Amino acid sequence: MQFCAEKIRDESCIACAKCFKAINEKAGSFKSIEDEIEVVGIVGCGGCPGLVMPKMNLFKTCLESLNMDFDKLFIGTCVVTAIDTGNCPIEDYVTLKTMLENKFGKEVVIGTHPW
Repeated sequence: MQFCAEKIRDESCIACAKCFKAINEKAGSFKSIEDEIEVVGIVGCGGCPGLVMPKMNLFKTCLESLNMDFDKLFIGTCVVTAIDTGNCPIEDYVTLKTMLENKFGKEVVIGTHPW
C-alpha cells in the first residue's frame, strides 16, 4: 500500500491548516524567517507515482504568467510523512530537495510545521 502525500494531507492536514498555522505563527520551518511571509501557492506532490517536477514546472509557468516568483520552496510535512511512513514512490526527500534546487535555483526547505 502506498501513502500518497496528497492523501495524507487530506486526512491529517485538512486544507493545509497546519501549514498555514505555522506560517502565521512563524513556527516550525518558518521560525527563522524575519521578513513578512507571503504565500504565493501550495502545490501538491502530483499524486503517485510522485509527479512533483511536472507539477512544479506548471506552477512556475503559472507564476511567470502572473509576473510572480517565489524565494523559497517548502517540502510539506505531508510529503515527508508519506515518504517516512508509507512506501511513497518519491522515496527520498533529500534527493527531491536537490532536484528542486537544481531545477529552480531556489532554496528548498524540508518540512513545514511541527505538528
